[in-house]
Amino acid sequence: MKEQLKSFLNEEQDPKAVEKISQKLQDLLMKNEEVGYIGVQKKPALNVFPDSIVLTDRRIIMCRPKNLGLSMDFTDYTWEDVAATTVKENILGSEFTFSTRDAAQISIDYLPKAQARKIYTYAKEQLELLKAKPSPSAQAETDSSIQPVYEAQVIEPTEEVTDFSEIIPVAQSGFRDEKQYPEESPSADQRADVDADELFVKLQNYKKLLDNGLILQGEYDRLKDEILKKM
Repeated sequence: MKEQLKSFLNEEQDPKAVEKISQKLQDLLMKNEEVGYIGVQKKPALNVFPDSIVLTDRRIIMCRPKNLGLSMDFTDYTWEDVAATTVKENILGSEFTFSTRDAAQISIDYLPKAQARKIYTYAKEQLELLKAKPSPSAQAETDSSIQPVYEAQVIEPTEEVTDFSEIIPVAQSGFRDEKQYPEESPSADQRADVDADELFVKLQNYKKLLDNGLILQGEYDRLKDEILKKM
């Protein structure tokens, strides 16, 4: 911290006042929080207990002594709470003011002009960095947009085929479907002359339809029984 104090000091700022407030900051800073700038009041009259302002990369801390300097009030405002900042240069020093999103106005006056300008510049930089960061809602929307989308595949129910004469013509299938092309009732002599090879070919064709999923097992069993009865 002592090495960092050198960047806050010049001939206009009281080194002892800056070092004193820096010592009190040791227990206030959060993990990895870095001090960006420290400003201490410098009133023309004797000012034993000046107010101070500390700017870090996370917040603004107002430090106001009380009880003759035996204790001190610390009030902090995160950069998300800060709406705007202004600096006003007067004859006797400058006044730095920032407003919060709930319309509160916080000021510290009698700052050395050079210090007030640096405080103002650092504050503007932090607010610009905050604007560049995506909001939590926007980040969540971005994260959700890159999530993989799984589309459900709707499988239409397959209608059970009961009349296969519409699917396989007689000329191609090699057999005659009894429903569409009913045969004349053969006589006893004709049934005796039925060629067993022809029935076997029909049975093979039915088996191919079953293997290709064009008929169901029950339909195949029925057709097979009819052929076996003829053989």
